[in-house]
Amino acid sequence: MRVALMVTCVNDAMFPGTGAAVVRLLRRLGVEVDFPEAQTCCGQPMVNTGYLDEAVPAVRSFVDAFAGYDAVVTPSGSCAGSVRHQHGLVARRSGDRALERAVGETSPRTYELSEFLVDVLGVTDVGAYFPHTVTYHPTCHSLRMLRVGDRPRRLLEAVRGLRLVDLPHAEECCGFGGTFAMKNAETSVAMGSDKARHVRGTGAEVLVAGDNSCLMHVGGLLSRGRSGVRVMHLAEVLASTEEGR
Repeated sequence: MRVALMVTCVNDAMFPGTGAAVVRLLRRLGVEVDFPEAQTCCGQPMVNTGYLDEAVPAVRSFVDAFAGYDAVVTPSGSCAGSVRHQHGLVARRSGDRALERAVGETSPRTYELSEFLVDVLGVTDVGAYFPHTVTYHPTCHSLRMLRVGDRPRRLLEAVRGLRLVDLPHAEECCGFGGTFAMKNAETSVAMGSDKARHVRGTGAEVLVAGDNSCLMHVGGLLSRGRSGVRVMHLAEVLASTEEGR
């Protein structure tokens, strides 16, 4: 199986350790991963703000970079959701039949990390060790667009030493929402503050999610509130081992 890592813009620029964790994890499971250096933005920021025509070059770059792979894995429900649900809209609007065909090949083969592990590889116990109390936030696109369901929780529950505690009102948005956070800053902060309060109430040491954009937002509020709670991407928890703790 030829597998490629779609690292995403935010991870490439700000959280490179998450991409490295995906590679370590998949290699430990016997999966070799390529990193196509031609990859750029998936185009989601343009689509979400109504600039579908401007997203065409990004979608074209995506299908070119990831052509021929059996699976494209990304540590982001948000970006996986964009590829699977928005690329087709962009391609059809462009009127470019070749782009539509290419999107029809790449979109169904693009997986959020937990989907790939559970549905494609058929594993929930990835051999991880993480002796901490954790709570999990299901990010909006993974929850509502991809419908990953309980896959991330099943993976976390199989981690040795990890104690998973429920997050109250887990399905409520954290308030980030990409450009929403900039256009509606006060509302975004209010929503994020509610999420941070619920996280603190769990007594967890670590907040885990599948999107670093959401963790950046809530983590900033937790840090400024001196909560002592740290944030980690799901990939980093799953990549942890007893030897590497």
